[in-house]
Amino acid sequence: MEDAVPTGPFRGARSALAALRARFPLSTFLAGRAATMFFMLFALGLGVFGLMSLAPGNIIDNYVRSQMLASGGFQSPDNQLTLEQIAAAKHRLWLDRPFYAQYFHWLRQVFVEHDLGRSLISGAPVLFLVSTRMINSVILNLIELVFLTIISFALGIYFSSKAGTKADPSIAFVSLFLNAFPGILLLLLLQMLAAKTGWFPVTAYPSGDFAGRPAEFVLSYLHHILLPVIGAFLGGIGGSLRLIRAAMIDQLGQPYIAALRSRGIPEARIYLDHAFRNTMNPFITSSSNLLADLFSGSLILEIIFAYPGIGRLMYEAVTEKDINLVMTNVLFISFLILVGMLFSDVALVLVDPRIRYARS
Repeated sequence: MEDAVPTGPFRGARSALAALRARFPLSTFLAGRAATMFFMLFALGLGVFGLMSLAPGNIIDNYVRSQMLASGGFQSPDNQLTLEQIAAAKHRLWLDRPFYAQYFHWLRQVFVEHDLGRSLISGAPVLFLVSTRMINSVILNLIELVFLTIISFALGIYFSSKAGTKADPSIAFVSLFLNAFPGILLLLLLQMLAAKTGWFPVTAYPSGDFAGRPAEFVLSYLHHILLPVIGAFLGGIGGSLRLIRAAMIDQLGQPYIAALRSRGIPEARIYLDHAFRNTMNPFITSSSNLLADLFSGSLILEIIFAYPGIGRLMYEAVTEKDINLVMTNVLFISFLILVGMLFSDVALVLVDPRIRYARS
């Protein structure tokens, strides 16, 4: 049975789209991904509002009481809130509507009024609370990612040359042990090391000001984040090392490597110019997941080391059931992860000429 061929305007639209993709492959790819990202963020935001509405506890009453007590209004002479006062405050804050109505009200506030709202607990602007914390988390996670990537590649390439030797079982054991070791326990042990020895600060952020003494602040900052970076490195090196080592061993067993060796090409050139380049594809594909894992692990790391980042702010917002703050945190982090996935797709095309955005 032949496949149905679209007719009429659908056939014309499909042909126009195919021609557009053939002429502008990168632009159409980016436009398609942008539309997909927008839909995913929209669905994610709706899901967050729905889950927060189903969370245990009397969330709406906690919102209203904290808001009214913080503002000092709506109080009766005996310092008790009446049902009428609570209902009026719920209506003013849109907390008496269904979660989807609250979500669309929040979207209108963001895109029409260009306002992310205020924290329902502290009353501070959400953008002010998120901006500085997000910068701190991005800096820390980028340092961890660069540090982890460089050392993973170096060790993976080196240890792939030791395959089949006496050192191979030890390498496999150490990488599996680090991959299986609980990350939270590792961070707690590092925190205990800092507290016992005094060699490292127990907190991951200096108390000084960057504007006053930038050089001194940077050195102090690097000293404070040393243990958290080591913890993130040890927690991620096991999986990254095994991935790169396995990819290198697979490439070194390919026929083209034997052909290169038969031509007398130096071993270092075979490793770096040929086998190493072909290991980039799986690592680039998994790098977006690695970035997501780093941001997810930031929650525990920032709580243990008292680092003022987005993960710690997210934890405080969820425990206090501050929906405006939770929404902004979730969407910002999700947006960064989706952008990281987009960059990984573009990087795949740059390192592998066999991959194309569209057929010509």
